[in-house]
Amino acid sequence: MLRSLVGSEMCIRDSTWCYRIQPSVCQGEYHEIESKLTETAPSSLAAPINPMRWNPPSISEAPADFIDSWATIVTNGSAQQQIGCAIHLYKCNKDMDQRFFSTSDGELLITPQLGGLLIDTELGRLEIHPGEIAVIPRAVKFRVRLTDDTAIGYLCENYGSPFALPERGIVGANGFANDRDFLYPTAYYEDISGQFELIGKFSGRTYRADIDHSPLNVVAWTGNSAPYQYDLSRFNVINSVSYDHCDPSIFTVLTSVSDTAGMANLDFVIFPPRWSVSENTFRPPWYHRNIMSEFMGLIKGQYDAKKEGFEPGGMSLHNSMTPHGPDEATFNTASKKNLEPEYHADTLAFMLESRYPMIPTDFAMNCQERQKDYQQCWQGLKNNFNKGSHHAQ
Repeated sequence: MLRSLVGSEMCIRDSTWCYRIQPSVCQGEYHEIESKLTETAPSSLAAPINPMRWNPPSISEAPADFIDSWATIVTNGSAQQQIGCAIHLYKCNKDMDQRFFSTSDGELLITPQLGGLLIDTELGRLEIHPGEIAVIPRAVKFRVRLTDDTAIGYLCENYGSPFALPERGIVGANGFANDRDFLYPTAYYEDISGQFELIGKFSGRTYRADIDHSPLNVVAWTGNSAPYQYDLSRFNVINSVSYDHCDPSIFTVLTSVSDTAGMANLDFVIFPPRWSVSENTFRPPWYHRNIMSEFMGLIKGQYDAKKEGFEPGGMSLHNSMTPHGPDEATFNTASKKNLEPEYHADTLAFMLESRYPMIPTDFAMNCQERQKDYQQCWQGLKNNFNKGSHHAQ
């Protein structure tokens, strides 16, 4: 069962009181294990100045559960200093069964792209599918089972302040993501003995411990630090109804604030189905550079700034002050389009923005999915300036 977060002051998640069958200390000692393709900031590599993009990941037939399938794409900041994040991919075809996982390095934002996930947490059950997200607070143990043969998606490990709803400012009380649409689970417990395995991540290292009972043994709980889920179709888009573009912050679902106003540790932004009605305006995103570093993923459909090369399941990275924008094909089409009201249907992209530069891992730099010719998509843009159509004022 799920309950709404209405009235729960979602932006202040400090603690939860758990009523357990046995306390969490009733487990074996942790021992460090190899973490494979999972990495944690700080990184010793350099942040790229050039834009980067990746094709969707290939699907492997080798058995892998949710945790074993992680592959880190980018990191920034420092888990030890509790700033920045890591962004991972998962692609799994196996339930976790007797295994449970938790990360003390940050809260987890899970964004499925293919296949649904049944997430059994210490505080209750969540079920999410493409078009939905789940957030699991740091150190909460959970197990993932699949609703389909294969599951692929994106993970963001937020080292910084917990995600919260952004300030609405002059928009007022309604719009964007509304707190009533965020759901958290009621208590669900397992009173089961047997041989179970705990996998824990702490300060960038991965550990394993034995436990002789299910750690999902919380009979009841109360507090304001709990897993929750959100249906992205409930996002209330705010947009221009006259001319020009609004700032892209109008698409922010959740934010992790930093110590500097207007420069988030991390923003989770979506580009959902919506109307475009602005007059005398080039409607796709403009060409720009900005202080925030942008990591994008595509859940379904086509992103309105890219005609080719950005497929569902793919990714792109544009670091701080790296110029980017619509590709040549998008520019040519949008420049000649009749500006009638247009509905962007069957599309859903997301962006993770951070004030800190994002550093790709060795895996991301060298995997076969990386598009090494990505920058060519802008090389056909021509000089269309006509000085005769401009007059000094």
